[in-house]
Amino acid sequence: MRPSAPAPLVLLPGLLCDSRIFAGQLARFPDAIAIDGFGERQSLEAMARIVLDAVPGPMSLLGHSMGARVALELVRLAPERVERLALVSTGVHSLQPGEAEKRHALLDLGRREGAAALVDRWLPPMIAPAHRGDDRLVQSLRTMCIEAGVDAFAGQITALLARPAVETLLPMIRCPTLVAVGSEDVWSPPAQHEAIAAAIAAARLTIVSGAGHMLPAEAPEQLNDAIAEWLSLPNPY
Repeated sequence: MRPSAPAPLVLLPGLLCDSRIFAGQLARFPDAIAIDGFGERQSLEAMARIVLDAVPGPMSLLGHSMGARVALELVRLAPERVERLALVSTGVHSLQPGEAEKRHALLDLGRREGAAALVDRWLPPMIAPAHRGDDRLVQSLRTMCIEAGVDAFAGQITALLARPAVETLLPMIRCPTLVAVGSEDVWSPPAQHEAIAAAIAAARLTIVSGAGHMLPAEAPEQLNDAIAEWLSLPNPY
């Protein structure tokens, strides 16, 4: 009997991002499938169903930031489809005090002054200080996020603010799991990822020195090495 083909690597982008956030990963893993953003979808379930419809069969699923929450929703909806799981630069906590007000303040800014004003307020803290002077990196991220637009931001923060609890889901995950974060991520810091990895039996934690929240673009090769190792792990289940 011929061995079954490996599950495709499927990349899920975060808030205001699309497949461009994964340019470095697509260069290293050219057969990967990158979902090209979630548009104005207003629930994580709706985003997850985009992926289920787009990719038949099992997946090696990597989500970045909001995309990792979408990945966890996929685990909830169709665990048999997730052969491997990677959670990058994310969180599993429920709604925090003041979070809705901060997100709506950014939306109000975008409504008043346009997507560029919103992105110029939101994006810089997402990038490690050492990388903020890299004009090519910053401008590529800025362009991507501005092109997503204010309406996409509105829909996606609606989804995030209505996110379901997932803490009890983590101990149920049995597939090989990568948890990765940049050491300079102030939005979803390393301690948060240490807790996520501790809650998942088959998780491995990678902390990439010097990178911020936009880890796939800030330190692509370091993340790619972690991805390659994760993809090579046997799945005993």
